[in-house]
Amino acid sequence: MANYSHDRIVPFKDSELGKKQQVAEMFDKIAFRYDFLNRLLSGGSDIYWRRQAIREVAKYKGNMAILDVATGTGDMAIMMARYFPQSQLTGVDISSGMLEIGRQKVARLQLDKRIILQIGDSEALPFPDHYFNAITVAFGVRNFENLERGLREMRRVLKPGGQLVVLEFSKPRLPGITQVYNLYLRLVAPTIGRLVSSNREAYRYLNDSVRAFPEGDDFLQILDDCGYVRTRLRRLSLGICSLYIGEKAPDQGN
Repeated sequence: MANYSHDRIVPFKDSELGKKQQVAEMFDKIAFRYDFLNRLLSGGSDIYWRRQAIREVAKYKGNMAILDVATGTGDMAIMMARYFPQSQLTGVDISSGMLEIGRQKVARLQLDKRIILQIGDSEALPFPDHYFNAITVAFGVRNFENLERGLREMRRVLKPGGQLVVLEFSKPRLPGITQVYNLYLRLVAPTIGRLVSSNREAYRYLNDSVRAFPEGDDFLQILDDCGYVRTRLRRLSLGICSLYIGEKAPDQGN
């Protein structure tokens, strides 16, 4: 199983903990400001990006079981509950702090019976084979300690014919836009993160992990290597974000 440079990008360079533990600790620390910072740093675009991802899932009709991996504070699960009123949604994350905020939001919206948020590791999902009709991951695959292991594990729990939809930051390639975007990730986002959440490391990690992530056609090739079929991508907002789709072949029993 291949290793990628982004697998070794960690939030706290002086820590002896592995990436998975460091990421959980980082998100625990910023959970109380995470939703606010998402809206602020993206100018509200993250809501649009999530809706685009959900529209891909919406091509499937009826009563579905949907899994949101790296669910964080549950934004994707909550949005999908509105789009799919007959479906059961499960969100998993390695950060207990983020999940606690998410559960408060779910309870406030009276969605407790339709959304379950629980601790879960993308590389060892606590679900049987062929269980979910669709899986979403919004800005979470960069945080996997082993990218291929996580992708293969998600395919395991997908039903044959099921769909994986991944949202992830990418690097715009238009002259001028690229330079502004790089400056924003390298200097502006970490500064805002430190001022609002007293945690500069989290947003420095954002820059480092985005730069190291195998995006575009490289990520499609990884999906292919992990057994997904009909893989494709859409670039959103001038390439700042990319939407990746892969499917589990209808005749794949494992």
